[in-house]
Amino acid sequence: MQIIYSTSNSPTFNLAAEEYLFTERQDDLLFLYVNEPSVIIGCNQAIRNEVDLEYCAQNEIRIVRRMSGGGAVFHDLGNLNFCYIFNKEESKSSLNTDFLKPIVKILTDLGVPVEIGKRKDLWLQSQYKISGTASHVAKNRELHHGTLLYDTNLKLLEKSLSSIQKDESVKAIASVPSKVKNLRTWFEGQGQVTLNAVDFFVFFKNRLFEIYKSEIETNLSEVEKEEIQFLVESKYLSDNWTYKK
Repeated sequence: MQIIYSTSNSPTFNLAAEEYLFTERQDDLLFLYVNEPSVIIGCNQAIRNEVDLEYCAQNEIRIVRRMSGGGAVFHDLGNLNFCYIFNKEESKSSLNTDFLKPIVKILTDLGVPVEIGKRKDLWLQSQYKISGTASHVAKNRELHHGTLLYDTNLKLLEKSLSSIQKDESVKAIASVPSKVKNLRTWFEGQGQVTLNAVDFFVFFKNRLFEIYKSEIETNLSEVEKEEIQFLVESKYLSDNWTYKK
């Protein structure tokens, strides 16, 4: 398993990188990244039914459509994103939750009472959602990505994901609202001294390196970055893609 930690905080670049790694590489990868404030919607969702467009514009929150299904999520610098991309195994179902096991192990080792939910999401104390996931499966490849709330601005999350212009006539996948909580808040409630988001994400990345016995952090090549940027400009910045519903 090669681990890539993105040096970019651009949501359009990182989502384009996911697609590029899914379609152009044939190895097993774990892609980690942190995005600037943004709303990431599923490929089959209607933006106006999920997002407060005016609020996002006023607060410089970018809206980006991803290649996977599922519901809308909020990203910012207090949220770690993980994306597993690997070749499909005929003997295994693409619907299993095996990709979450390393994430759960790290949290469990930290004493966090985390559980896997029925939508392949992660829950804290069976009450608060701390991670939502989505998947995209092709003939030979699988992509499973998720969020991990550590120190996210929950006010921005709530406001940006509260649509005020819903059109129920549009056929689209609707998000399922859930109570959420930051891991940092939970740690503080346990009387623990907490790390800032940057340091926690470095710690989390290093634990993943230990689990996968990976000694080298793979970087995207300059050629790959150029091709990903082309995909950013041709698709992920395009209104035809972003506002297709």
